[in-house]
Amino acid sequence: MEIVNKEEIIMEKAFVLLTTEIGFEEDVLEFLKDIPEVKETFSVYGVYDTILKVEADTRDDLKGIVRKIRQMGKVQSTLTMIVI
Repeated sequence: MEIVNKEEIIMEKAFVLLTTEIGFEEDVLEFLKDIPEVKETFSVYGVYDTILKVEADTRDDLKGIVRKIRQMGKVQSTLTMIVI
C-alpha cells in the first residue's frame, strides 16, 4: 500500500485484463458495473477484450474481487497486474 503523506493512504490497485467468450463482451461489462471496486472499464482490441481498474482497501480484498471476476460466467481468462 502506498502512503502519500502521514494522513492519506491510497487503496490497493490492480489492472485486470480479461478475455471473454465471443459475443459476450457487453454482458460481462454490464455485470462488472455492479462491482463497486471496479472503478473503470475499457473495451480494447487485441488478445484481451477488456481492461479493468480495480481498487480495494487491502491486498486480500483485492484478491477476493479478482477471484469473483474470474469465476464469472463467460470470462475465459484474466491477467492481473497489481500496482506497487
